[in-house]
Amino acid sequence: MTQVTDPFAAAPQLMKQWMAVSLAAEKSLDPGLVELVKIRSSLINACANCINMHTADARSKGETEQRIHLLAAWQEAPCYTDRERAALAWTDALTRIAQGHTQKAAKNALEAHFTPEEQVNLTLMINVINGWNRLAVGFDLWYEQPAAKAA
Repeated sequence: MTQVTDPFAAAPQLMKQWMAVSLAAEKSLDPGLVELVKIRSSLINACANCINMHTADARSKGETEQRIHLLAAWQEAPCYTDRERAALAWTDALTRIAQGHTQKAAKNALEAHFTPEEQVNLTLMINVINGWNRLAVGFDLWYEQPAAKAA
């Protein structure tokens, strides 16, 4: 069996700072929107750890099963607001940036529904969850959350 590197044990000071940035970015936006963005990014990145964690967190914050499940096909699902759609499109564009720079249309929608400060906050939140996805997938991490156990 391969030993798993625990980033918190291997680099505690930097991980403490990374966690502080993560929490600050998260607190800068609506909690429901944050969970939708975290789940969507984690679906794109196929991060089982983060999908598990953030679907449980979303449920605990009142998100419906329908909206959680439909994030895989949010473009066709009528249950998201225009603001949520703009955030999800921006999440897709930035998470898939290596597949081509397609963010212009998403940026236009973002600008229509978010203030400049919110645009930066959302962009940082997307970067944060992509970073967590890469840590979890890269180090084969699995953190069972109490909310996930309850679900």
